[in-house]
Amino acid sequence: MQKLLLLALVGLGAQLVDGSLGMAYGVTSTTLLLAIGTNPAAASATVHLAEIGTTLVSGLSHWRFGNVDWKVVLKIGVPGAVGAFAGATFLSNISTETAAPLMAIILLTLGLYVFLRFTFQGLPKGQLGKPLRKRFLAPLGVVAGFVDSTGGGGWGPVGTPAILASGRLEPRKTIGSIDTSEFLVAVAASLGFIIGIGSENIDFGWVAALLIGGVIAAPIAAWLVRHIPPRVLGAAVGGVIILTNSRSLLRSDWIDASDPVRYSIYAVIYVAWAAALVYAFSQYRKNRDEEKQIIAEAEAAAAAGEPDEKAPTPA
Repeated sequence: MQKLLLLALVGLGAQLVDGSLGMAYGVTSTTLLLAIGTNPAAASATVHLAEIGTTLVSGLSHWRFGNVDWKVVLKIGVPGAVGAFAGATFLSNISTETAAPLMAIILLTLGLYVFLRFTFQGLPKGQLGKPLRKRFLAPLGVVAGFVDSTGGGGWGPVGTPAILASGRLEPRKTIGSIDTSEFLVAVAASLGFIIGIGSENIDFGWVAALLIGGVIAAPIAAWLVRHIPPRVLGAAVGGVIILTNSRSLLRSDWIDASDPVRYSIYAVIYVAWAAALVYAFSQYRKNRDEEKQIIAEAEAAAAAGEPDEKAPTPA
């Protein structure tokens, strides 16, 4: 019962961050399941089954708050589902001894990306209101879906920063669209895992616990997406992922580091993490007005672009 309660709280916290930041539900939940000794494929399957419900509720909540661009959802979500099914099939057919450290490396890489991206970069400028092309979103969806299945998370860490970096879609709609399209990815990945490892290897009690926590948090996160600074959340979540997966990797058979080496690395991570949180918060305060202006300009550009999309193309 205590483990189920912990999983529900993790699901709540992970979805709160995911719905506000556009990433981290899968990475955070999978990291915890691996830390308590779950098989990598079963861990990813558990998380993706729970995500079917959490992403559905999250998507509806973001839609209610006007955070979704449905064209982006379809252009990235369908290719993402293809990549997710392929990734689930791949992970289901490799050994646990190989998969565990491999997944830790993928998660650590994603954690570093999230950590650095949101600690040191603000919101993008320029290109606001310009359409996101299928030739950009389709390959991005395939890659993000594959990484999401094999890493137990990655749809948000790959998709959200890439779209934000393009500067063409305002942050809240980027986050809302990524969260909404993740429903297609979760369904495809779950089917791939059930075919690959069978439902008997999945603990549906754990699925239910993660689902309940995520469903409770989803509407709150959709509302909070306008208020929580992405830099601070990114630094915090990235630090958790880096620390946890560094621990898994250093204790794996691949490295098997000694206690002094491991503790020295942990100390460096803690110091860097604390410094990053302080820096991220200070930069947020320093650039708060500028970031609000960027968001306002993005909303104005999107509103101005809506009539143009309906207007006939000049001959």
